[in-house]
Amino acid sequence: MPTDDATTIVLAALTGAGLAAACGFRVFVPLLALGLAVRAEACEVNEQFAWIASTPALLCFGVATVLEVGAFYIPFVDNLLDTIATPAAAVAGAFAASAVLVGLDPWLHWSLGIVAGAGLATAIHLPTAAARGVSSATTAGVANPGLATTEVATSSLVSAMALLAPITIPIVVIGLLAGAFVLFRKRRAR
Repeated sequence: MPTDDATTIVLAALTGAGLAAACGFRVFVPLLALGLAVRAEACEVNEQFAWIASTPALLCFGVATVLEVGAFYIPFVDNLLDTIATPAAAVAGAFAASAVLVGLDPWLHWSLGIVAGAGLATAIHLPTAAARGVSSATTAGVANPGLATTEVATSSLVSAMALLAPITIPIVVIGLLAGAFVLFRKRRAR
C-alpha cells in the first residue's frame, strides 16, 4: 500500500472517529457538518453517501439539528429524548464513520463504521445521558439547559476538528472517553 493511500485512510479513520464521537453528544450536528463539508468539497465520502451534500439532505439535517438542539433545552423532555438518542447516536456514528472511509471495500468500511463508529458514539452518549438523569434528579432539571449547551458546543467543536484537523482527534477522543469514564464513576459512586 503506497504511503499516500495509507495516510489518506488514517486521516479518514480519524475523521470518522471524530464525527462518531460528536454523534454521541448530538445526533444531527455532525451529519449536518459532514454534509456541508462535502458540499464545500472539503471532505470526501464514499459515492453511495454523496447524497448527504444534496440540498434536500442538508435541509433535513438542518431542521433536525434545530429541533434536536431545541428539544434538549426542555427539562424532562431531554430525558425522554436520551432514550431515543442512544440508538440514534449509534446509528449516526456508524453512518458518519463509514461514509468517510473512502477507498475501502464496502464490507470493511461498514464493519469499521458499525464497530468503531457506533461503539464510540454510544460510549460518549451513555455517560452524558446519565449525567442528565442525575442533573434532573438533583436540580429538578434546572441545570439541564447548561448540559445541553455544553453538549451542542462540544458536538460542534469536535465535528469541526474532525473535518478540519483530524490529526487532533486521538487526543480529543481520549479526553472525551476519560471524561465519560469519570462521569460514569461518579454516578456509580452515588
